[in-house]
Amino acid sequence: MNKKLIFGLLLIGLIAFLITQFGDQLTLENAKAQQAALAAYIEQNFVLAAITYFAIYVAVTAFSIPGAAVVTLLGAALFGFWTSLLLVSFASTIGATLAFLSSRFLLRDWVQGKFGDKLNAINQGVAKDGAFYLFSLRLIPVFPFFLINLLMGLTPITTARFYLVSQLGMLPGTAVYLNAGTQLAQIDSLSGIVSPSVLVSFALLGLFPIIAKWVMAKFKRDGQSQSHA
Repeated sequence: MNKKLIFGLLLIGLIAFLITQFGDQLTLENAKAQQAALAAYIEQNFVLAAITYFAIYVAVTAFSIPGAAVVTLLGAALFGFWTSLLLVSFASTIGATLAFLSSRFLLRDWVQGKFGDKLNAINQGVAKDGAFYLFSLRLIPVFPFFLINLLMGLTPITTARFYLVSQLGMLPGTAVYLNAGTQLAQIDSLSGIVSPSVLVSFALLGLFPIIAKWVMAKFKRDGQSQSHA
């Protein structure tokens, strides 16, 4: 049997097992119920707790387990904004990169071989401006991050570029969620974080790549005009 097929089946089985065993625990209600006990444990075992949280977050992201938003909110409530920002920012990017590599290893050759002609335009676009596209997708929260991880694994973008752009692109959205997580005790549902200020923040995140591209294009035009002067 093909090694990739065996690896893929094992990975699917592991994801199904993790979702079955732990998916129902990654809820806001359960997080709030455990918050006091976890806070007391962290106070006595901060380093171990931080490492454990980091590893769990990497696994949740890498295996696309539902509940990443809850884990993010809980991290902010337990570790505070700045510590959780450090933990979540790197854990989410490492987990995303593992998912990206899994997709590339398992599916890229088959997809490119099957639909290569139809994907030429996409491949060329990613090769030319892939960093900007990925940065835009990371900043706009309406696109599921796990789907971006899997789809980008099918493109020619390098692993190093994927990691660096994801690290930067996810940072603003992560900060917004963690800021909401510091108020976890007062949040009764995930919709509770969608306050006017949070909506404005996400609107700005969506506009940022457009503004950034306009600024870069302006600098490029100015540089070209000066070189011809």
